[in-house]
Amino acid sequence: MALAFPLSLTDTIVALSTPPGSGAIALVRLSGPEAVRLTDEVFAGKRLRDQPSHTLHVGTIRDGNRILDEVVVSLFRGPHSYTREDVVEISTHGSDYIVQEVLALLLRRGARLAEAGEFTKRAFLHGAFDLAQAEAVADLIAADSALSHQVAMRQMRGGFSQELKDLRGRLVQFAALLELELDFGEEDVEFADRTGLVQLLQEVQQLVRRLLRSFELGNVIKNGVTTVIAGRPNAGKSTLLNALLNEERAIVSDVAGTTRDLIEDEVSIDGIRFRFVDTAGLRNTSDVVEAIGVERTLKRAKQAALVVYLFDISTTTPTELEVEIEALQLPAGVGVLAVGNKLDVAPDPALDAFRDRPGTVLIAASRGDGLDELRQELLHRARLDGLDRTGSSTIVTNLRHAQSLEQANQHLDAVLTGLSTGAGTELLAADLRHALAALGQITGEISNDDLLTSIFTQFCIGK
Repeated sequence: MALAFPLSLTDTIVALSTPPGSGAIALVRLSGPEAVRLTDEVFAGKRLRDQPSHTLHVGTIRDGNRILDEVVVSLFRGPHSYTREDVVEISTHGSDYIVQEVLALLLRRGARLAEAGEFTKRAFLHGAFDLAQAEAVADLIAADSALSHQVAMRQMRGGFSQELKDLRGRLVQFAALLELELDFGEEDVEFADRTGLVQLLQEVQQLVRRLLRSFELGNVIKNGVTTVIAGRPNAGKSTLLNALLNEERAIVSDVAGTTRDLIEDEVSIDGIRFRFVDTAGLRNTSDVVEAIGVERTLKRAKQAALVVYLFDISTTTPTELEVEIEALQLPAGVGVLAVGNKLDVAPDPALDAFRDRPGTVLIAASRGDGLDELRQELLHRARLDGLDRTGSSTIVTNLRHAQSLEQANQHLDAVLTGLSTGAGTELLAADLRHALAALGQITGEISNDDLLTSIFTQFCIGK
């Protein structure tokens, strides 16, 4: 689909592309038709307009006779640059004052401040990559685990896009034949083999549904697993949190009710980010502050992806455990993992009562016993223990992509229903067009200004 370039593409944009604040180096990036000329006007060194692409040049940035900084300028000539335009990157010393002075100087010379995500938006509009790959750039920047990095890299390099391209390609030929039938509607001819179309639709729908199923995993990979540690007072919740984090994050005391508020921290388990929330002990209490903590615990547990219900093996029976978990009144979709603590001091009869209970892990949080088994069970409950970590499988991590795939799936359902009931070619063609459009929205083959604005304004300025 041809895209009309907005007038703003004729501007030369500038922005700080490194995080704000003092540091060793700051990078000011320009992109646009006047990027080289504007930099030449303030750069004392080699004349950039005479230099080849992908070269570095040492010199100074000057405002008149005043030297602002000694810099290194990187020159990238379009279309062999990130944005496919002329790009200049000025590496200055990482002083806020220097950065602001350089930006102000370039703005006075005719550049304008880039909008959020505008460099990547220009790269997309110039055909450097499709929309799904552009969104993967933001995911890569935000990646904070090995697996989220791996998934973002695969998508940025076009793995997901290629799979979608293959899906659309298989449908386009049949869609064209259906459209051809409409042109010869009065002659009542069929160019598209209906049996072959049913088989193709079923195969494509199977692939679409596989991608949809992967979103549950992708959402976990991208956003992490919020895991609430709940249980009675003195069950060892704070001790468990400290053991999982390998640091003294929460106060541990023999006094019941020590934890009054929520304590949160993150840890990576086998490349997956878990956000653990230590909570107030669950019990009836007349202490106003503690009661607020209990209320917050129950509320947060209902919002979690997973609840680790910690209990003292010595003082809890299996029947009591069932009642306590039931009392949480967790909504459907929130998993519960029962974890028995203090196995190092629990008597054998108490241990025997829980050893064979399905879905229960026994630990000694204070000594670290059973923590490896607990970590594996956490991955299992997050449905990530059998995940393909080789990068060979496409995993959907973006809600917008999942919604478009769901729309495509619904329209494919409609086409299959129409074929089974003998619906007319016009209805079949319309539903197939809608399915193709839904898939095209993911990669940007079909897009609009509102969609692009919504996506790229979520990027950082300078990218």
